[in-house]
Amino acid sequence: MYQLEEETEADWWEVEALYDLCFAPGRTALSSYRLRDGVPTVAPLCLVLRDETNTLAAVIRYWPAEVGGQDVLLLGPVAVHPTRQGEGLGGLLINESLAEARRLGWERVMLVGDAPYYTRFGFRKLQGVGMPPPTNPDRVLGLELKRGAWAGVTGQVEKARL
Repeated sequence: MYQLEEETEADWWEVEALYDLCFAPGRTALSSYRLRDGVPTVAPLCLVLRDETNTLAAVIRYWPAEVGGQDVLLLGPVAVHPTRQGEGLGGLLINESLAEARRLGWERVMLVGDAPYYTRFGFRKLQGVGMPPPTNPDRVLGLELKRGAWAGVTGQVEKARL
């Protein structure tokens, strides 16, 4: 049995340790991290999933960003502890957080990831949306939380203006 909760400040170090475990060294040098630097997360969408022993099993975070002057949610990272992979926990976090993003009134979300995995959630390759280099444009994916939300939204992904 798992418990899904909003990430708290007390979870921060444990969440970072899970990201370090799941991703290659130097993960913070990726272009998406430059968009997050100094920008607070969208806290209600940052979730932790713990098992019955209170062990962290999976996490997801979201950050605000902008494309062409339009607000965008930047999904990621999402990570599942290696001993828990294959249980559908990443999908659970993605589905729950996207449903909450809709309820909160967000219109569009994007990420940098593998299309074969994320298309099952409705993500598609974004045309005319560029991430800072060295991002592969085929990995820049988007999802409309509101019909037509990506129509005409193009340009470079930029840090959210706070």
